[in-house]
Amino acid sequence: MPPELTDNQASLPHQPPARVLAFIAFGACALLAAYTLVFTSGMASAADGVTAFLLFLVGLGAATIANSTGVGGGVVFLPAFEYLGEAGLVAIAASQIVGMSFIIQSFGMSTGSLSWLWRIYDHRQADTGVPPAAFFRMLALILVPALPALLITQVAFDAPPEAVLYWFKALSVALGLTLLLTTLVGPKHSHVRLTPARGDYVALVCLGAIGGVATAFFSVGVGELVALYLFIRNFPLVTAAAAAVMVSALSVLTGVTHHLLTDPQPWGLLIFLIPGAVMGGAIAKYFALFLGARRLKIFAALWITLSSAYLMWVA
Repeated sequence: MPPELTDNQASLPHQPPARVLAFIAFGACALLAAYTLVFTSGMASAADGVTAFLLFLVGLGAATIANSTGVGGGVVFLPAFEYLGEAGLVAIAASQIVGMSFIIQSFGMSTGSLSWLWRIYDHRQADTGVPPAAFFRMLALILVPALPALLITQVAFDAPPEAVLYWFKALSVALGLTLLLTTLVGPKHSHVRLTPARGDYVALVCLGAIGGVATAFFSVGVGELVALYLFIRNFPLVTAAAAAVMVSALSVLTGVTHHLLTDPQPWGLLIFLIPGAVMGGAIAKYFALFLGARRLKIFAALWITLSSAYLMWVA
């Protein structure tokens, strides 16, 4: 049973304001237009039926995990692409993997952002997180350092793909273990934090700068750091997941142009990965709310740690 609504919540509109609905509709139309371009570019080299279905499932699973936990889809995409390429199931070069992850997350994380945005303004629910004004202040403080750091890193550094993938897996293991330990060791029913402190704002600025650099190399980083910090600080599930998903979406949308201009992309594979990512982004919110905050943290931590550790062991 959902918690009872307060008197203030009961008096609020039952759906997001008109400006929020208009923004969600515009975002959905923009994603549809962008996918139309991808579809026309990839039809000539589209994968066969079995491979196409497998790619759709990869996109669906990765986006569901990413948009429910707040960790970027690259945590799933990069290991999955590396495995599929080495197994000879699809033709993916190591130099293409990060760019593909940027493109797919641009669709999947954007869809998840629109879904979480609706939830934040859905006043029929009692667990909409911190007040919207504080929520968007947190987003701004993360993105102001994150986006310039991402763009500067993309232009200034060109790391070997194999080195990027190795350090990505090592970072994922560290993040996953940190989240798992803080979840298991911490109290099961600690007080939920609804008001960010000044120290939280300072920490988010620092994490934004670090996460922007990491995202330039790995296609993920800023969302993982934000999700980890907000989970540890015991902010509501809606706030932690929505903030991490939205900063990830805006980061990959900012950085995807670099890959579109510099790397040839396998559009014949992406036309199947993207629909799965969009569907996963749309349903992830319900998956997260079904699991609840504690089980969601444990699930995310185990997935990140075990998948990356396995790939490091295989390599």
